[in-house]
Amino acid sequence: MKKVVERIRQITHDYVKNAGLKALIIGESGGIDSALTTVLLRPICDELGIKLIGRSITIETNTNEERQRSNDIGTAFCHDFKEIDLTQLYHTTLDTIEELPYEEDTTSKDYRLRVGNIKARLRMIYLYNLAQKHRGMVISTDNQTEWQLGFWTLHGDVGDFDPLFGLWKTEVYHVSKYICSTLTDEKQKAALQACIDCVPTDGLGITSSDVEQLGAKHYDEVDAALWAYMKDGSNSINPKVIARHKASAFKRVNPVFITREEIFGDSDPLQQ
Repeated sequence: MKKVVERIRQITHDYVKNAGLKALIIGESGGIDSALTTVLLRPICDELGIKLIGRSITIETNTNEERQRSNDIGTAFCHDFKEIDLTQLYHTTLDTIEELPYEEDTTSKDYRLRVGNIKARLRMIYLYNLAQKHRGMVISTDNQTEWQLGFWTLHGDVGDFDPLFGLWKTEVYHVSKYICSTLTDEKQKAALQACIDCVPTDGLGITSSDVEQLGAKHYDEVDAALWAYMKDGSNSINPKVIARHKASAFKRVNPVFITREEIFGDSDPLQQ
């Protein structure tokens, strides 16, 4: 775990330095992924003399527990942290963009998924505006498990650099526990431990937990199912996980481009 942490920090450090960035911007959800990412980034920002800017952006469905964890991580690790409530903007946006006549079961999963995507995209508008203002970059917090399951919103909760992309969810927990064991500041330690212990949710009000959406009991089962499938095509551990992986394939190749080769073949005028 020590080598993993050092490698992630070194790669991130080099990228940020070479890009000449003046700030890193991260959305604090109160979950383990954004918490770990924040903890990984703080010493990098300190070394480079740039700001780590965190924002907890709440929109009506965020629980008090999520808000508390977000605030604890943000105040313990970020140089600049605030909690922002976009509930009013969300309702104004929803009222503006919904087409009439409007007939839909607002308690259905399909509806909650659709409006949850709106929430994620509003949050990203806020974070990207901050990034441009501070000459910085929006940081992603998705891990490999979430990527393989499409457990993210297109043009929403995806930034420009993702330190956790090479880690599976189970590894995120291992790395978080390791870092927590090395922290000496009790406030920082307690903030990270709370995120390690919490039930992972999407923060969008779609379901009560991430694994509930996947028909699993815990992420060990989810990762085991994905590993087995990618190794030899096995679908025996949790078919629902593999079905979600296949159904979300379009996200991992977005956007789809029609290339010049497909259009012109061997008759491309630029090659004549």
